[in-house]
Amino acid sequence: MSSTTELLKGAAELFPGEVVTQAHVRHLDLPFGAGRFALITLDNGLDHTKPTTFGPQSLANLDAAIDQVEKEAADGTITGIGLTGKPFIFAVGADLKGVELLSRHEDALAIGKGGHDVFRRLSGLAVPTFAYYNGAAMGGGVEVGLHCSYRTVSKALPAFSLPEVFLGLVPGWGGCALLPNLIGADRAVSVIIENSLNQNRQLKGKQVFELGIADALFEGADFLEQSLIWTANVLKGSVSVERAEVDRGDAWDAAVARGRAIADSKVHGAAPAAYRALDIIAAAKDGDLSAGFDAEDQALADLIMGGELRSGIYAFNLVQKRAKRPAGAPDKNLARPVTKVGVVGAGLMASQLALLFLRRLEVPVVLTDIDQERVDKGVGYVHAEIEKLLGKGRINQDKANRLKGLVSGVLDKAEGFADADFVIEAVFEEIGVKQQVFAEVEAVAPAHAILATNTSSLSVTEMASKLKNPERVVGFHFFNPVAILPLLEIVRGEQTDDASLATAFGVARKLKKTAVLVKDAPAFVVNRILTRFMGEIQNVIDEGTPVEVAEKAVEPLGLPMSPLVLLELVGPAIGLHVSETLNRSFPERFTVSQNLAAVVKAGKRGFYVYDSGAPVLDPEVAALLKQGDTVLTEEQTRDRVLDAVAQEIGLMLDEGVVAEAQDIDLCLITGAGWPFHLGGITPYLDREGVSQRVNGKPFLAQGVASVPA
Repeated sequence: MSSTTELLKGAAELFPGEVVTQAHVRHLDLPFGAGRFALITLDNGLDHTKPTTFGPQSLANLDAAIDQVEKEAADGTITGIGLTGKPFIFAVGADLKGVELLSRHEDALAIGKGGHDVFRRLSGLAVPTFAYYNGAAMGGGVEVGLHCSYRTVSKALPAFSLPEVFLGLVPGWGGCALLPNLIGADRAVSVIIENSLNQNRQLKGKQVFELGIADALFEGADFLEQSLIWTANVLKGSVSVERAEVDRGDAWDAAVARGRAIADSKVHGAAPAAYRALDIIAAAKDGDLSAGFDAEDQALADLIMGGELRSGIYAFNLVQKRAKRPAGAPDKNLARPVTKVGVVGAGLMASQLALLFLRRLEVPVVLTDIDQERVDKGVGYVHAEIEKLLGKGRINQDKANRLKGLVSGVLDKAEGFADADFVIEAVFEEIGVKQQVFAEVEAVAPAHAILATNTSSLSVTEMASKLKNPERVVGFHFFNPVAILPLLEIVRGEQTDDASLATAFGVARKLKKTAVLVKDAPAFVVNRILTRFMGEIQNVIDEGTPVEVAEKAVEPLGLPMSPLVLLELVGPAIGLHVSETLNRSFPERFTVSQNLAAVVKAGKRGFYVYDSGAPVLDPEVAALLKQGDTVLTEEQTRDRVLDAVAQEIGLMLDEGVVAEAQDIDLCLITGAGWPFHLGGITPYLDREGVSQRVNGKPFLAQGVASVPA
């Protein structure tokens, strides 16, 4: 057993929850007389949906398997070595459950070096090595294959990525050094930096091949068989693998510069991982892999001990685990079946909702509105979107016909909703209008039907207060665009019963949404925090700080868009309405900007014009602004905005709007696109000392999104 294996076995105690991956060696005879072949299969013994990961014991097991085949390669018993995974999954990288427990830099450094020591042995064997990417491959799963001589990939492979930068790390087991030397710096920057910072964009099997990461592409059904035939041909010399020459001149430098521009646009220098990865890519230009691996080890250890990674893992766990088990959700066995859905309204939001319910539930969906033209337009929108799915090959003709047959529109609510189990309204955001709609629906819908509101800020309790059965009213707040943003705030009114709430959560699961239980409080979670955040930006502008200074002040957070661009997306009128709603509830904290009111009155759709392609303050908006003479710096503005957000979150937790700070972060990540490296927001506020300064305590315990004590 090698010294590396001993080292990793000693480190296994640092990963107490490791799901151990085995490395099974079997031998087979290749066709065409290509000789005896050793195939190593990675398998954690769990069902095919559970990912295979690498912790210390798993790496030690792979190292031991390489010990075995190394002897056989040296004495000529085998002609080649292959590496593959269990069905549908190749391997998805490091065991993050263990990484987040590391508290010493030297332990983090040992994990980096251990991975390198094992993986690089594959490139030093006496026979060619082959990686067969048969299923999902991410992080270390991608990297172990990069150390092999050749790679094949399945056309059915659903997800392939180096997501480390997205989480606050670098590809630290060879990715930063090997990938640019294989496919060129520009393509490597796309995979390592650009895809990661675009919400961990995944590659499909064909893309992996087209980028040059894999040397051959085969169908999924007989992928391993075809890969072994191809391997035999390579070993016999009848197939020659040609790879494009890597440009190590100015193109390499230009690629790194492009990566830095991408990182600047996404995180504005505030999160170090992307820049550390780019430094290693830049240095890899001379092809010195050993130096590159050493740099990866150091970067990995430094980042493991940093707040960005801890926040990234925390955010990952929220999305992957907490989202699947919503805090406070009632017993799912109380949920009633939903066999027909009614949608009140046929505008854009209502039509998007109708399409979502139709696609996910595949039950009849009926829209109503005040005139036939609106109804026809809503149904027409749904039909057109189904045709788009058909045109893209996402559904076949039979399914398209069936879905179109399930959606209809009527003017008479009694006709449309008499047998509906779930009715959702998406009408004008005014309490009187919504109360009238629900009274009309209650009069015609079955007694068991759920009455759901998509309100963004109004009281669900007040909305239900005039009904005979207010217990079946529930808030069902989606975020725009409905098809993309995962969050669904499920709001329990004061009289909402468990069966209605359980049915709402059951529908959310079928819609494939991340449901968070929210108390009936003004603007709920995301809109309340964003309104306080944007309101403070608006306040400093109104007081005299230039627009560009106020906007730049929050760039270090790396948010998906600036506050005023977000306002443009939401719509100034909606932003003004929500701020007015919150001002009525909390006048001491939520102001109503007269400048924003003037912008809305003038019919402007935002603060910027884009004539040059880049956002420039609209001269007509600039003429409307009435500002004071108090000018803040970027740092002063940022402190003021973050203090306001920390205060508001503290008050929301005291009020019981959600169960824990984790739910605040889950809402911001899935409903507003706030980045993983912030962990949503509360880990960042803790790390920067804002929570302590404003509330006298952090939001999260030590070791949660931070290095353990």
